[in-house]
Amino acid sequence: MLADSHCHLENNDELDGLIARAKEAGVEYILDVGANISHLPDHLDITRRYEHIYTSVGAHPEEVKEFADLRAIDILHAAENDKVIAIGEAGLDYYYDIQTKDAQKALFAEHIAAAQNSGLPLVVHNRDSDDDMIEMLTRAFDKKEFKGIIHCYSSSAKLRDVALAMGFYISASGIITFKKSDEVRANFVAVPMDRLLVETDAPYLSPEPNRGKINESANVVYTARKLAEIKQLSFEEIAKATTDNFKRLFRL
Repeated sequence: MLADSHCHLENNDELDGLIARAKEAGVEYILDVGANISHLPDHLDITRRYEHIYTSVGAHPEEVKEFADLRAIDILHAAENDKVIAIGEAGLDYYYDIQTKDAQKALFAEHIAAAQNSGLPLVVHNRDSDDDMIEMLTRAFDKKEFKGIIHCYSSSAKLRDVALAMGFYISASGIITFKKSDEVRANFVAVPMDRLLVETDAPYLSPEPNRGKINESANVVYTARKLAEIKQLSFEEIAKATTDNFKRLFRL
């Protein structure tokens, strides 16, 4: 049994086949993560069609210009559905546009507040923004604790340790299978078993041996296998631990 803790199913023309292949690969839970809050009805439609699929609500930092006026109360209102089990994905991304840094931080703060007030875990996106991410998370956590996941982890050991100290989960994506990802793999050696998750981030970041192809939830098997190798455990141990963690975090 596996859980794909982060993927994007919206606008997929072959959804039934994708879900069938995931089931065949042993994927029993899928979190279809929202990146644009205005698309929530489409995500909820998918969750109604498939009992084992859940969704989240939020606005990706790259959507900041569209959602500069989004407030925590708007996110909380949108999250009032049993199939919405997380806030986000939200966070900071300075890779493409550092000019929107202040606006991104303001938008992220609203998502943090929504997580604090709802009790739902915050799905955190972080790219080239470790220092600001650490500052924002620790400042907010000191005021009011909240749950969270650093998704698609490829950041520093410092952010890893800060996140773990707050009780956050760390999610491994297909990046850990890439040949030049030794540093990323090393980061997962120190992640406790009860804080590990696996994900695809599909349709992006297809793992080896499918790198360069469109990703899908069935491929989370390759990430779990590599994580088992990194942790020097069996695939079955990793599959059970990450699925148990997923169920515990999202109260399923």
